[in-house]
Amino acid sequence: MKQTSTTKMPDISKAADDDAPKLTQADFDRARFRVGLKDASRAEWQAAVRARVVKLRINIMLDAPIVEHFKALAGDRGYQTLINDTLRRVIETGHLEADLRRLIREELHPS
Repeated sequence: MKQTSTTKMPDISKAADDDAPKLTQADFDRARFRVGLKDASRAEWQAAVRARVVKLRINIMLDAPIVEHFKALAGDRGYQTLINDTLRRVIETGHLEADLRRLIREELHPS
């Protein structure tokens, strides 16, 4: 029979505070948002975090009225970003709808 280890491990549930200082709200209030080593606003930083998704360069044919619609809506933001965000929302909504339908079916007809 294999012998069980007898190594004593420290009880971390009773461990003393570590050496790291406690962070306060004041510390977070003094924080600087940076994107690409440049200072940024909170909104710019949040947009950069969301944009960390890998982007692929593709060619796609869209109907002219579709492109014009998104260009008119986008303003300074960029119509391609608006199209991308709209497609992402449709995908997320579709998943939500499918999940809700599955859950409702499971509740109505339990196994």
